[in-house]
Amino acid sequence: MPDLAPYAAHPERTRGRRHRESPPRLRSEFQRDRDRIVHSVAFRRLRQKTQVFVAPDGDHFRVRLTHSIEVAQIGRTMARALGLNEDLTEALCLAHDLGHPPFGHGGEYALTRALEDAGGFDHNGHSLRIVTCLENPYPDFDGLNLSWEMLEGLAKHNGPVTSPGWALSDANAGFDLELKSWPSLEAQVAAIADDIAYDNHDIDDGLRAGILKLDALLELPLIARLWAEIEDRHPDLDPTKQLKALVRDGIGSMVGDVLDETRRRIANTGVETIDDVRAAGRQLVGFSDEMQDDERGLKRHLYGHLYDSEALKAIRIEAQRIVGNLAHFYRDNPDRLPEGWKRGEGETARLRGIGDYIAGMTDRFAIARHEELIGPVNLPEKF
Repeated sequence: MPDLAPYAAHPERTRGRRHRESPPRLRSEFQRDRDRIVHSVAFRRLRQKTQVFVAPDGDHFRVRLTHSIEVAQIGRTMARALGLNEDLTEALCLAHDLGHPPFGHGGEYALTRALEDAGGFDHNGHSLRIVTCLENPYPDFDGLNLSWEMLEGLAKHNGPVTSPGWALSDANAGFDLELKSWPSLEAQVAAIADDIAYDNHDIDDGLRAGILKLDALLELPLIARLWAEIEDRHPDLDPTKQLKALVRDGIGSMVGDVLDETRRRIANTGVETIDDVRAAGRQLVGFSDEMQDDERGLKRHLYGHLYDSEALKAIRIEAQRIVGNLAHFYRDNPDRLPEGWKRGEGETARLRGIGDYIAGMTDRFAIARHEELIGPVNLPEKF
């Protein structure tokens, strides 16, 4: 691995793990974290969880697993260029979506409403719950026993957390993740790599599905600029290859902007150590003002023309019905909840066990359980 910057996360300086273990012989501490994520059941389940399209029949549409791998590639590239720890960055990118329930944000909304009286549901907090409690491959402790730096990055990759929900509070208890401070630069890179990946790949999937229209996208300054540059370089390029180039150049443009802006902020802030990063009082990894405006405009377009389109809105409503119905079924029929998902005594513990079970379902498993226990579902075959 290239030499690390002084403000990077150095594995030999880790704050350790909740449960003491022998040092790894063949890997660094953060490589151990990454490997534990890759081998987890929760990671494997991402192959059948919604990214944009529900249980897609089209082999080329992205799912949570392929999205997470793409985020990791972008994250590693930026970490290397900035002198940060690639292994920690990769591990955070691969794990950032572990807590998503079936059907993505629509499923999360339904599960939150169904479990309101038990503290609701939050996918980020649930990611921490998975790696600290629910995954159990080891004989001596619950969870994956990830490093402090890994848990910190998962907890607050989007910035300081001032009002943690119950799941994040439980994960933080007894192993203080300093939730009110900024996270490592590796965690900040993972967060913006997520934005870059879905901004550009959702364009690709939206165009493939026929929901997004190129003419409308070309009204956006960023897309128009990239498209013009592609036409200048390759005036006779096949339209299909032009679209591929658009996605690729969009990622490259955003990554380059983040690297330039982040170097500028690091220099201006004068951070020299990872503790300086946490005490900086601001996000150090980010877009320039111009790119931030362009990226926000792109997001508004994606929400208006893709995520909130009539085609996906109808799917989201049905997905929410499936998750809500399952939650209410298990509340009314607690004996039908599999034994391994029953949680202690009391109503709150019981409801959280239901949340754990449903959140772990893939799209297809949730559909199958609904058809078996409640009744048919009405999701269009295309998506």
